[in-house]
Amino acid sequence: MPGGRFAVLATALVVATAGLVGGAPVAAAPGCKVDYAVPSQWSGGFSANVTITNLGERVDGWRLTWSWPSGQTVTHAWNAAVTSSGADVTAVNAGYNAVIEPNAAVSFGFNASWSGANTAPQSFSLNGVACTGGPGTPPAGDAMAQVAAMQPGWNLGNTLDSTGGDETSWGNPRVTEALLDNVKAQGFKSIRIPVTWGQHQNPAHTIDAAYLARVREVVGWALADGFQVMINIHHDSWQWISAMPSDRTGVLARYNAIWTQLATTFRDAPKQLVFESVNEPQFTGSSGDAQNAQLLHELNSSFRTIVRGSGGTNATRLLVLPTLHTSSEQARLDELATSISGFGDPNVAATVHYYGYWPFSVNVAGGTRYDATAQKDLTDAFDRVHTTFVARGVPVILGEYGLLGFDRHTGTIEQGEKLKFFEHLGYHARTKKITTMLWGNGQHLGRTSFQWSDPELIAQIRSSWTTRSGTASTDQVFSARSSAVAAKTITLNANGTTFTGLRQGTADLVRGTDYTVSGDQLTLTAATMTRLSGSRNYGTNAVLTAHFSAGVPWRINLVTHDTPVLTSATGTTAAFAIPTNFRGDLLATMEAKYADGSNAGPHNWTSFKEFDRAFAPDYAAGTTTLTPEFFAEVADNARVTLTFHYWSGATVTHHVTRSGSAVTGSS
Repeated sequence: MPGGRFAVLATALVVATAGLVGGAPVAAAPGCKVDYAVPSQWSGGFSANVTITNLGERVDGWRLTWSWPSGQTVTHAWNAAVTSSGADVTAVNAGYNAVIEPNAAVSFGFNASWSGANTAPQSFSLNGVACTGGPGTPPAGDAMAQVAAMQPGWNLGNTLDSTGGDETSWGNPRVTEALLDNVKAQGFKSIRIPVTWGQHQNPAHTIDAAYLARVREVVGWALADGFQVMINIHHDSWQWISAMPSDRTGVLARYNAIWTQLATTFRDAPKQLVFESVNEPQFTGSSGDAQNAQLLHELNSSFRTIVRGSGGTNATRLLVLPTLHTSSEQARLDELATSISGFGDPNVAATVHYYGYWPFSVNVAGGTRYDATAQKDLTDAFDRVHTTFVARGVPVILGEYGLLGFDRHTGTIEQGEKLKFFEHLGYHARTKKITTMLWGNGQHLGRTSFQWSDPELIAQIRSSWTTRSGTASTDQVFSARSSAVAAKTITLNANGTTFTGLRQGTADLVRGTDYTVSGDQLTLTAATMTRLSGSRNYGTNAVLTAHFSAGVPWRINLVTHDTPVLTSATGTTAAFAIPTNFRGDLLATMEAKYADGSNAGPHNWTSFKEFDRAFAPDYAAGTTTLTPEFFAEVADNARVTLTFHYWSGATVTHHVTRSGSAVTGSS
C-alpha cells in the first residue's frame, strides 16, 4: 500500500446521546471522539484511518456517518462496511468490533479517490446523533485516551534494535511493508519499534544518515498502516548509558544528541508517533537506589525538555517514561511517579515490562506450574501499577510482556501452564486499564511466512483482549499402560464463564455417560477412557476440548505412558546425552544433588535446575541432554544424583560423575 508519508490529521469531537437510531444498536452516551487521519495521499487517491474513542457508556453496535466536503469517493475499506450515497458516507461495524467499552476505541480504514481538493470531514455522527462536543470530552491530546487506543500492541523486536551492522544481524530479515500489513491484520493497534543507535553514531554523536532514513521509512510504513507507533533508545541502555554513574557528562551528551536528532527528524510526524525515552534503564557502579533514581530522572527530564522544545507536533506528543529496569516494584514506581508529578505534563505515560514470576518464567526452582504464587506475582504487579499511575490519571503501557524462557525455546514452559499465564495476564491488564505490547522477536509470528508458530497461544492472547477463557488444572490426562484403565478427574477453572460441554473434534461427548461434572470437578468415566485410549500406544491417544460460555476452548490430551527408562552413558562436558525411552511421558523438571544432599550445578540455591539451560529432553532422538553450562558448575569427581520429574508424576534417578572433561552416567 502507499506509505512513507506522515499523516495529515483532523480531529473531530463527537458526542452522541443514548437511543436507537435506524437499524443501529445502542448509541453512545455523551462523550466520544473521532480521529480522522490521512497517512498517505497521491495523485487521485489517498488512504484514511478513522478511530472512534468512547468516552461515555458502553456502545453495542455502531454506525458512523459523515459528508465529504470535496466529493471524495471511498473505493475499499477494512474493519468496517463503508457505503456512500452522493457525498454522504456510512461506516458500520464489523461483527468483531461492534462493542466499544467506556474509554476504549475501535479503528477502521479505507482507500478513496479525490480530485481538485481532499478536505477532511468537518463533523461526524455516531449512531445517528451528531454533536460538536460536550461534558467529559477530553482535549485532543488526551494521553489516557491515546494509550487506550494503542491496545493491543506488538513489538518489532530483534530487528532495528540489533547491535550489529544492520537490522538483520540478529537473524531476522529486513522489515517489509507486507510484514506490517500482516501484523495489522492480526488485530494489533500499536507497534513498538525498538531501535539501538550507538553503533550508528560517529564520534561527534551524529546518527548515520542512511540508518536514520531507514528508521524513518519503517516508521512511515507503520503510520500509513494506521498503527500508533512507539520508537525509543533501546540496547544503548546497557551498552553505554549504564556508565552514567562514572561518565555523567559524556553519557548525557550522547543521549541528548540522539533525542535532538530524532526530535528534529520527526518534529512534524502525526501524534500517532510516540517517543519512549529509554528501554530498561540501568546503571553500573552507582551508589544505590537514590543515585539510580536521580540519574533516570535526569535522562527523562532531558528527553522531555528536548522533545517539547523542538516544537511542531512534539510540543504535545505523547512521551513514555520508564521506571528503573522497567520494574513494577513499588519503590521504582514511586520514583517515576515523583518525576511525572514534577513535570506537570499531561501528555506523558509510564511504562513497565512484565515477564512473569521468575521461577515460572524460566522453569527453574520447581516453577513448572502457573500456581497461586505465580498468579499473585502478576496481580500484585498490575495492581501496584494501576494504583500508582492509572488511578491518578497517568496511563500505563506494558511495553513488553512474555516469558523469559521463550528466549531459549517456546516449549520451556508446559503448554497448558503457558496458556493459563497469558489468559490471566490479558484479563488482569484489561481490568486495570493497562495497554499491553507483546514482545515479538520472530519466535511467534514468522517475519516472512506471517504464520504463528503457536496458533493456540495467539488464539488465547487474542481472546484475552476482550473476554476470559475457561481453563483447567491440566491439559494432560495420563494413564499408565501397565495398569487397568480407570476414570480420570481434573479441576475446571471457569474464570467467570460457564462450562458448556466436552467434545472430541466436532462430536459432543454425552454428559452423564461419557463424563460427569460435580462442582468444578470434571470426571471422564472409565468406559470413555477405555474407548478413547484405543490400542493404548504410548503418547497422545485422543484430544478433547472443554468448551465454555466465552473465550477459547481448553484442550485436553489423553496420554498413555509408562515410567521412562534411562540407560548408562558416557560423554564429555561439551556433549553428554542420556539415552531415554520416554514411553509417552514428558519431562517437567530435574533435580541435582551431591551425595551429602547439597545442591549441584547452576543456581545452587535450589536443587531444581533450569529447563533448557541445564538440561533438555529430545523426544525425537530419545535422549536427555545435560549442557556444558550444567557441568561448568559441577564439582570434579563428585557423584551427582539427578532426579527427573515427569508430568505424569513419575520420577526416575540417574547418577553422573564429571572427571575433568569426561562424564559417565548410570541409572
